[in-house]
Amino acid sequence: MSEAAIHSVTAPVARPELLASLDPLLREWLPRQRWFAGKGRPVTGFSLVTANELLPSTAQLGLLHLLVRAHQPLTPAQGAGTQPGDCYQLLIGVREALPPHLAPALIGHVEEGPLAGHTVYEALHDPRPADVLLEALRTRARVGELRFERDRRQEIRGDLIPRLITAEQSNSSLVFGDTFILKLLRRIVPGVNPDLELPLTLAREGCPRVPAPTAWMAADLDGETYTLGVLQPYVQGAVDGWELALSELAKESELANDGCRDGEGFTGEARALGRATAEVHTALARALPTVTLGHVQMELLVDGMTERLATAAQAVPALRPYAAGLRTAFEALADLASEGRTWTAQRIHGDLHLGQCLRAPSGEWSLIDFEGEPSKSLAERRMPQPPLRDIAGMLRSFDYAAHAVPGALGSPRAGGTPVPAVPDWADICRAAYCAGYAEVAGRDPRADPVLLRAYETDKAIYEVLYEARHRPDWLPVPMAAIRRLAASP
Repeated sequence: MSEAAIHSVTAPVARPELLASLDPLLREWLPRQRWFAGKGRPVTGFSLVTANELLPSTAQLGLLHLLVRAHQPLTPAQGAGTQPGDCYQLLIGVREALPPHLAPALIGHVEEGPLAGHTVYEALHDPRPADVLLEALRTRARVGELRFERDRRQEIRGDLIPRLITAEQSNSSLVFGDTFILKLLRRIVPGVNPDLELPLTLAREGCPRVPAPTAWMAADLDGETYTLGVLQPYVQGAVDGWELALSELAKESELANDGCRDGEGFTGEARALGRATAEVHTALARALPTVTLGHVQMELLVDGMTERLATAAQAVPALRPYAAGLRTAFEALADLASEGRTWTAQRIHGDLHLGQCLRAPSGEWSLIDFEGEPSKSLAERRMPQPPLRDIAGMLRSFDYAAHAVPGALGSPRAGGTPVPAVPDWADICRAAYCAGYAEVAGRDPRADPVLLRAYETDKAIYEVLYEARHRPDWLPVPMAAIRRLAASP
């Protein structure tokens, strides 16, 4: 698609009849998507935020870009009525008939309105609409409220073959010719998303541990900027830390069953990952403001942790016998703050675990997905926090991996009480990770045991609530950590 062709499609298509005709189809399709945040509550209606044509729907193939707000009833805890719902980014393909290979992408057949007689589908499954997105980024196009930007120092070829990553994730990702990966955010909120902000910052700092953004999509609405997507270099042949850890664990499990171990396993990788984490934290602290957290700020932090414990214990009865012991972790932190202890807070990753790390074939580690916890507001995700919050998340991730080897005795996938395939694997990796971090940061995270325990406890409580709601078979894994943390001095 030429630059002129993209720039010619500048008129929004915000027609009420368009949304009305799509409404019954979206009510069925949207809640089934992995990235839909309002599961368990019916969609009562939609409102159109923006609608733009990236390819005219009058052609053989049309492409609509929609920002749609889904309205849902409030939960009992929120009160009665219906709330203005979350805003979602939709890329909808339009065809007269859907080819067989696109059948899994079907949204439905439109019976009335401007698209009557056409079939609409999830356009990201179709290479042609994906090409349109890349071309818009390459040419820095403007389409209605949509703005496509790129780093002019980086070249974007227009002949890269796209493919959709089908693994479950909270957003959607397209890979272009093993050269770039485009992450399209699905739940859209006003403001600069950390998934663009922090990698751009780290690129300016010359930090090689995060792929530098090549291009990005945004929408300008009512004086606010909405980040829609980020294009970054694709690390060809890379494996994420979770899959690599499971692979190494499976090997060590076999060695242990044979009565021998090589003594190294994943330890070297854990140490290198600790160094990479420290490099990112150090660069962020250099580039962005840091703050000091004193008694007042820590009291608010502790109150939040205590409240989350109470909420989780009410929802998960298995947690209740340990609540008093877990609360001591937060009380110890409050006591330390009341004695005058302060902590430095800075911008951090915000949702760090093994799955957010990539190991290149060269052996170098990268950190990815800086969006933070999607359940938190953008303001919360952009707040400075102690780096130990990231570290606690990674330490919990090692514990999860230790129990996740398929077929391991007592693993969640095998049923029963969780018994790690290699009993001391998590402890060894946790120690190696902290040691690697200290090599770069100059301070071992274990030197602040009170704050580290509080963050680990808070994370484990979150995990218990998540598993109870979504994966009950995995509940024994965080519960094992709960028992350990509740008994800690």
